[in-house]
Amino acid sequence: MNNLSSLPLIYLITNRLQYSPHYHLQLEAIALAAQIVPPGQLLIQIREKDWSARELREFVRVVCSTAQPHGARVLVNDRLDVALATGADGVHLRTSSLFTADARRIVHRENFLVGVSTHSLEEARLAHDNGADFIVCGPVYHTPSKADYGAPMGLGRFAEICERIKLPVLALGGITMANFREPLTVGAAGIAGIGLFKNIDELGTNLKMMLSSPLIPQD
Repeated sequence: MNNLSSLPLIYLITNRLQYSPHYHLQLEAIALAAQIVPPGQLLIQIREKDWSARELREFVRVVCSTAQPHGARVLVNDRLDVALATGADGVHLRTSSLFTADARRIVHRENFLVGVSTHSLEEARLAHDNGADFIVCGPVYHTPSKADYGAPMGLGRFAEICERIKLPVLALGGITMANFREPLTVGAAGIAGIGLFKNIDELGTNLKMMLSSPLIPQD
């Protein structure tokens, strides 16, 4: 699992266009999360799809300098080149991106993480067979931002994926402070999201609550 043994994992995904054009607010949230979440349990995905390679590179470098000293790991959405150029800890691939196996052939850095977004058991199996370190799976619950992927899979199908795929599976989609425990109790290795980590005034309290939640034993 490429040193992803500390659970539950918290996967904070950035998207300034969805919530704020001022990325310094995201940096404040990232800095706070990095201080609260124990080393090895915080993953941060930089998902700013509209930026040029240069803009993205500079932001990733700032995030790395903020988060990595606390033991958090930074991944870049889809842009393997930027991840390698900035010293990020990994790349996060979509189902339509470069295959994980191809990324592995390109990257020769030890402990370089490859995460993959999946929306079904079939996609989860493909990610596993291609050598992903972990998968993000959803949408578990209804959320407007994931409407293009069809109806939510629901907790039952998500639990089946957790049972059948021997990788850390992170829950995504419609996760709130009211329901986040449900995926954890059916096998999720952690929680991923954008909006879930949006409110910086409540972020510290929410993270501590998530970190104290029980997980079912992982095989």
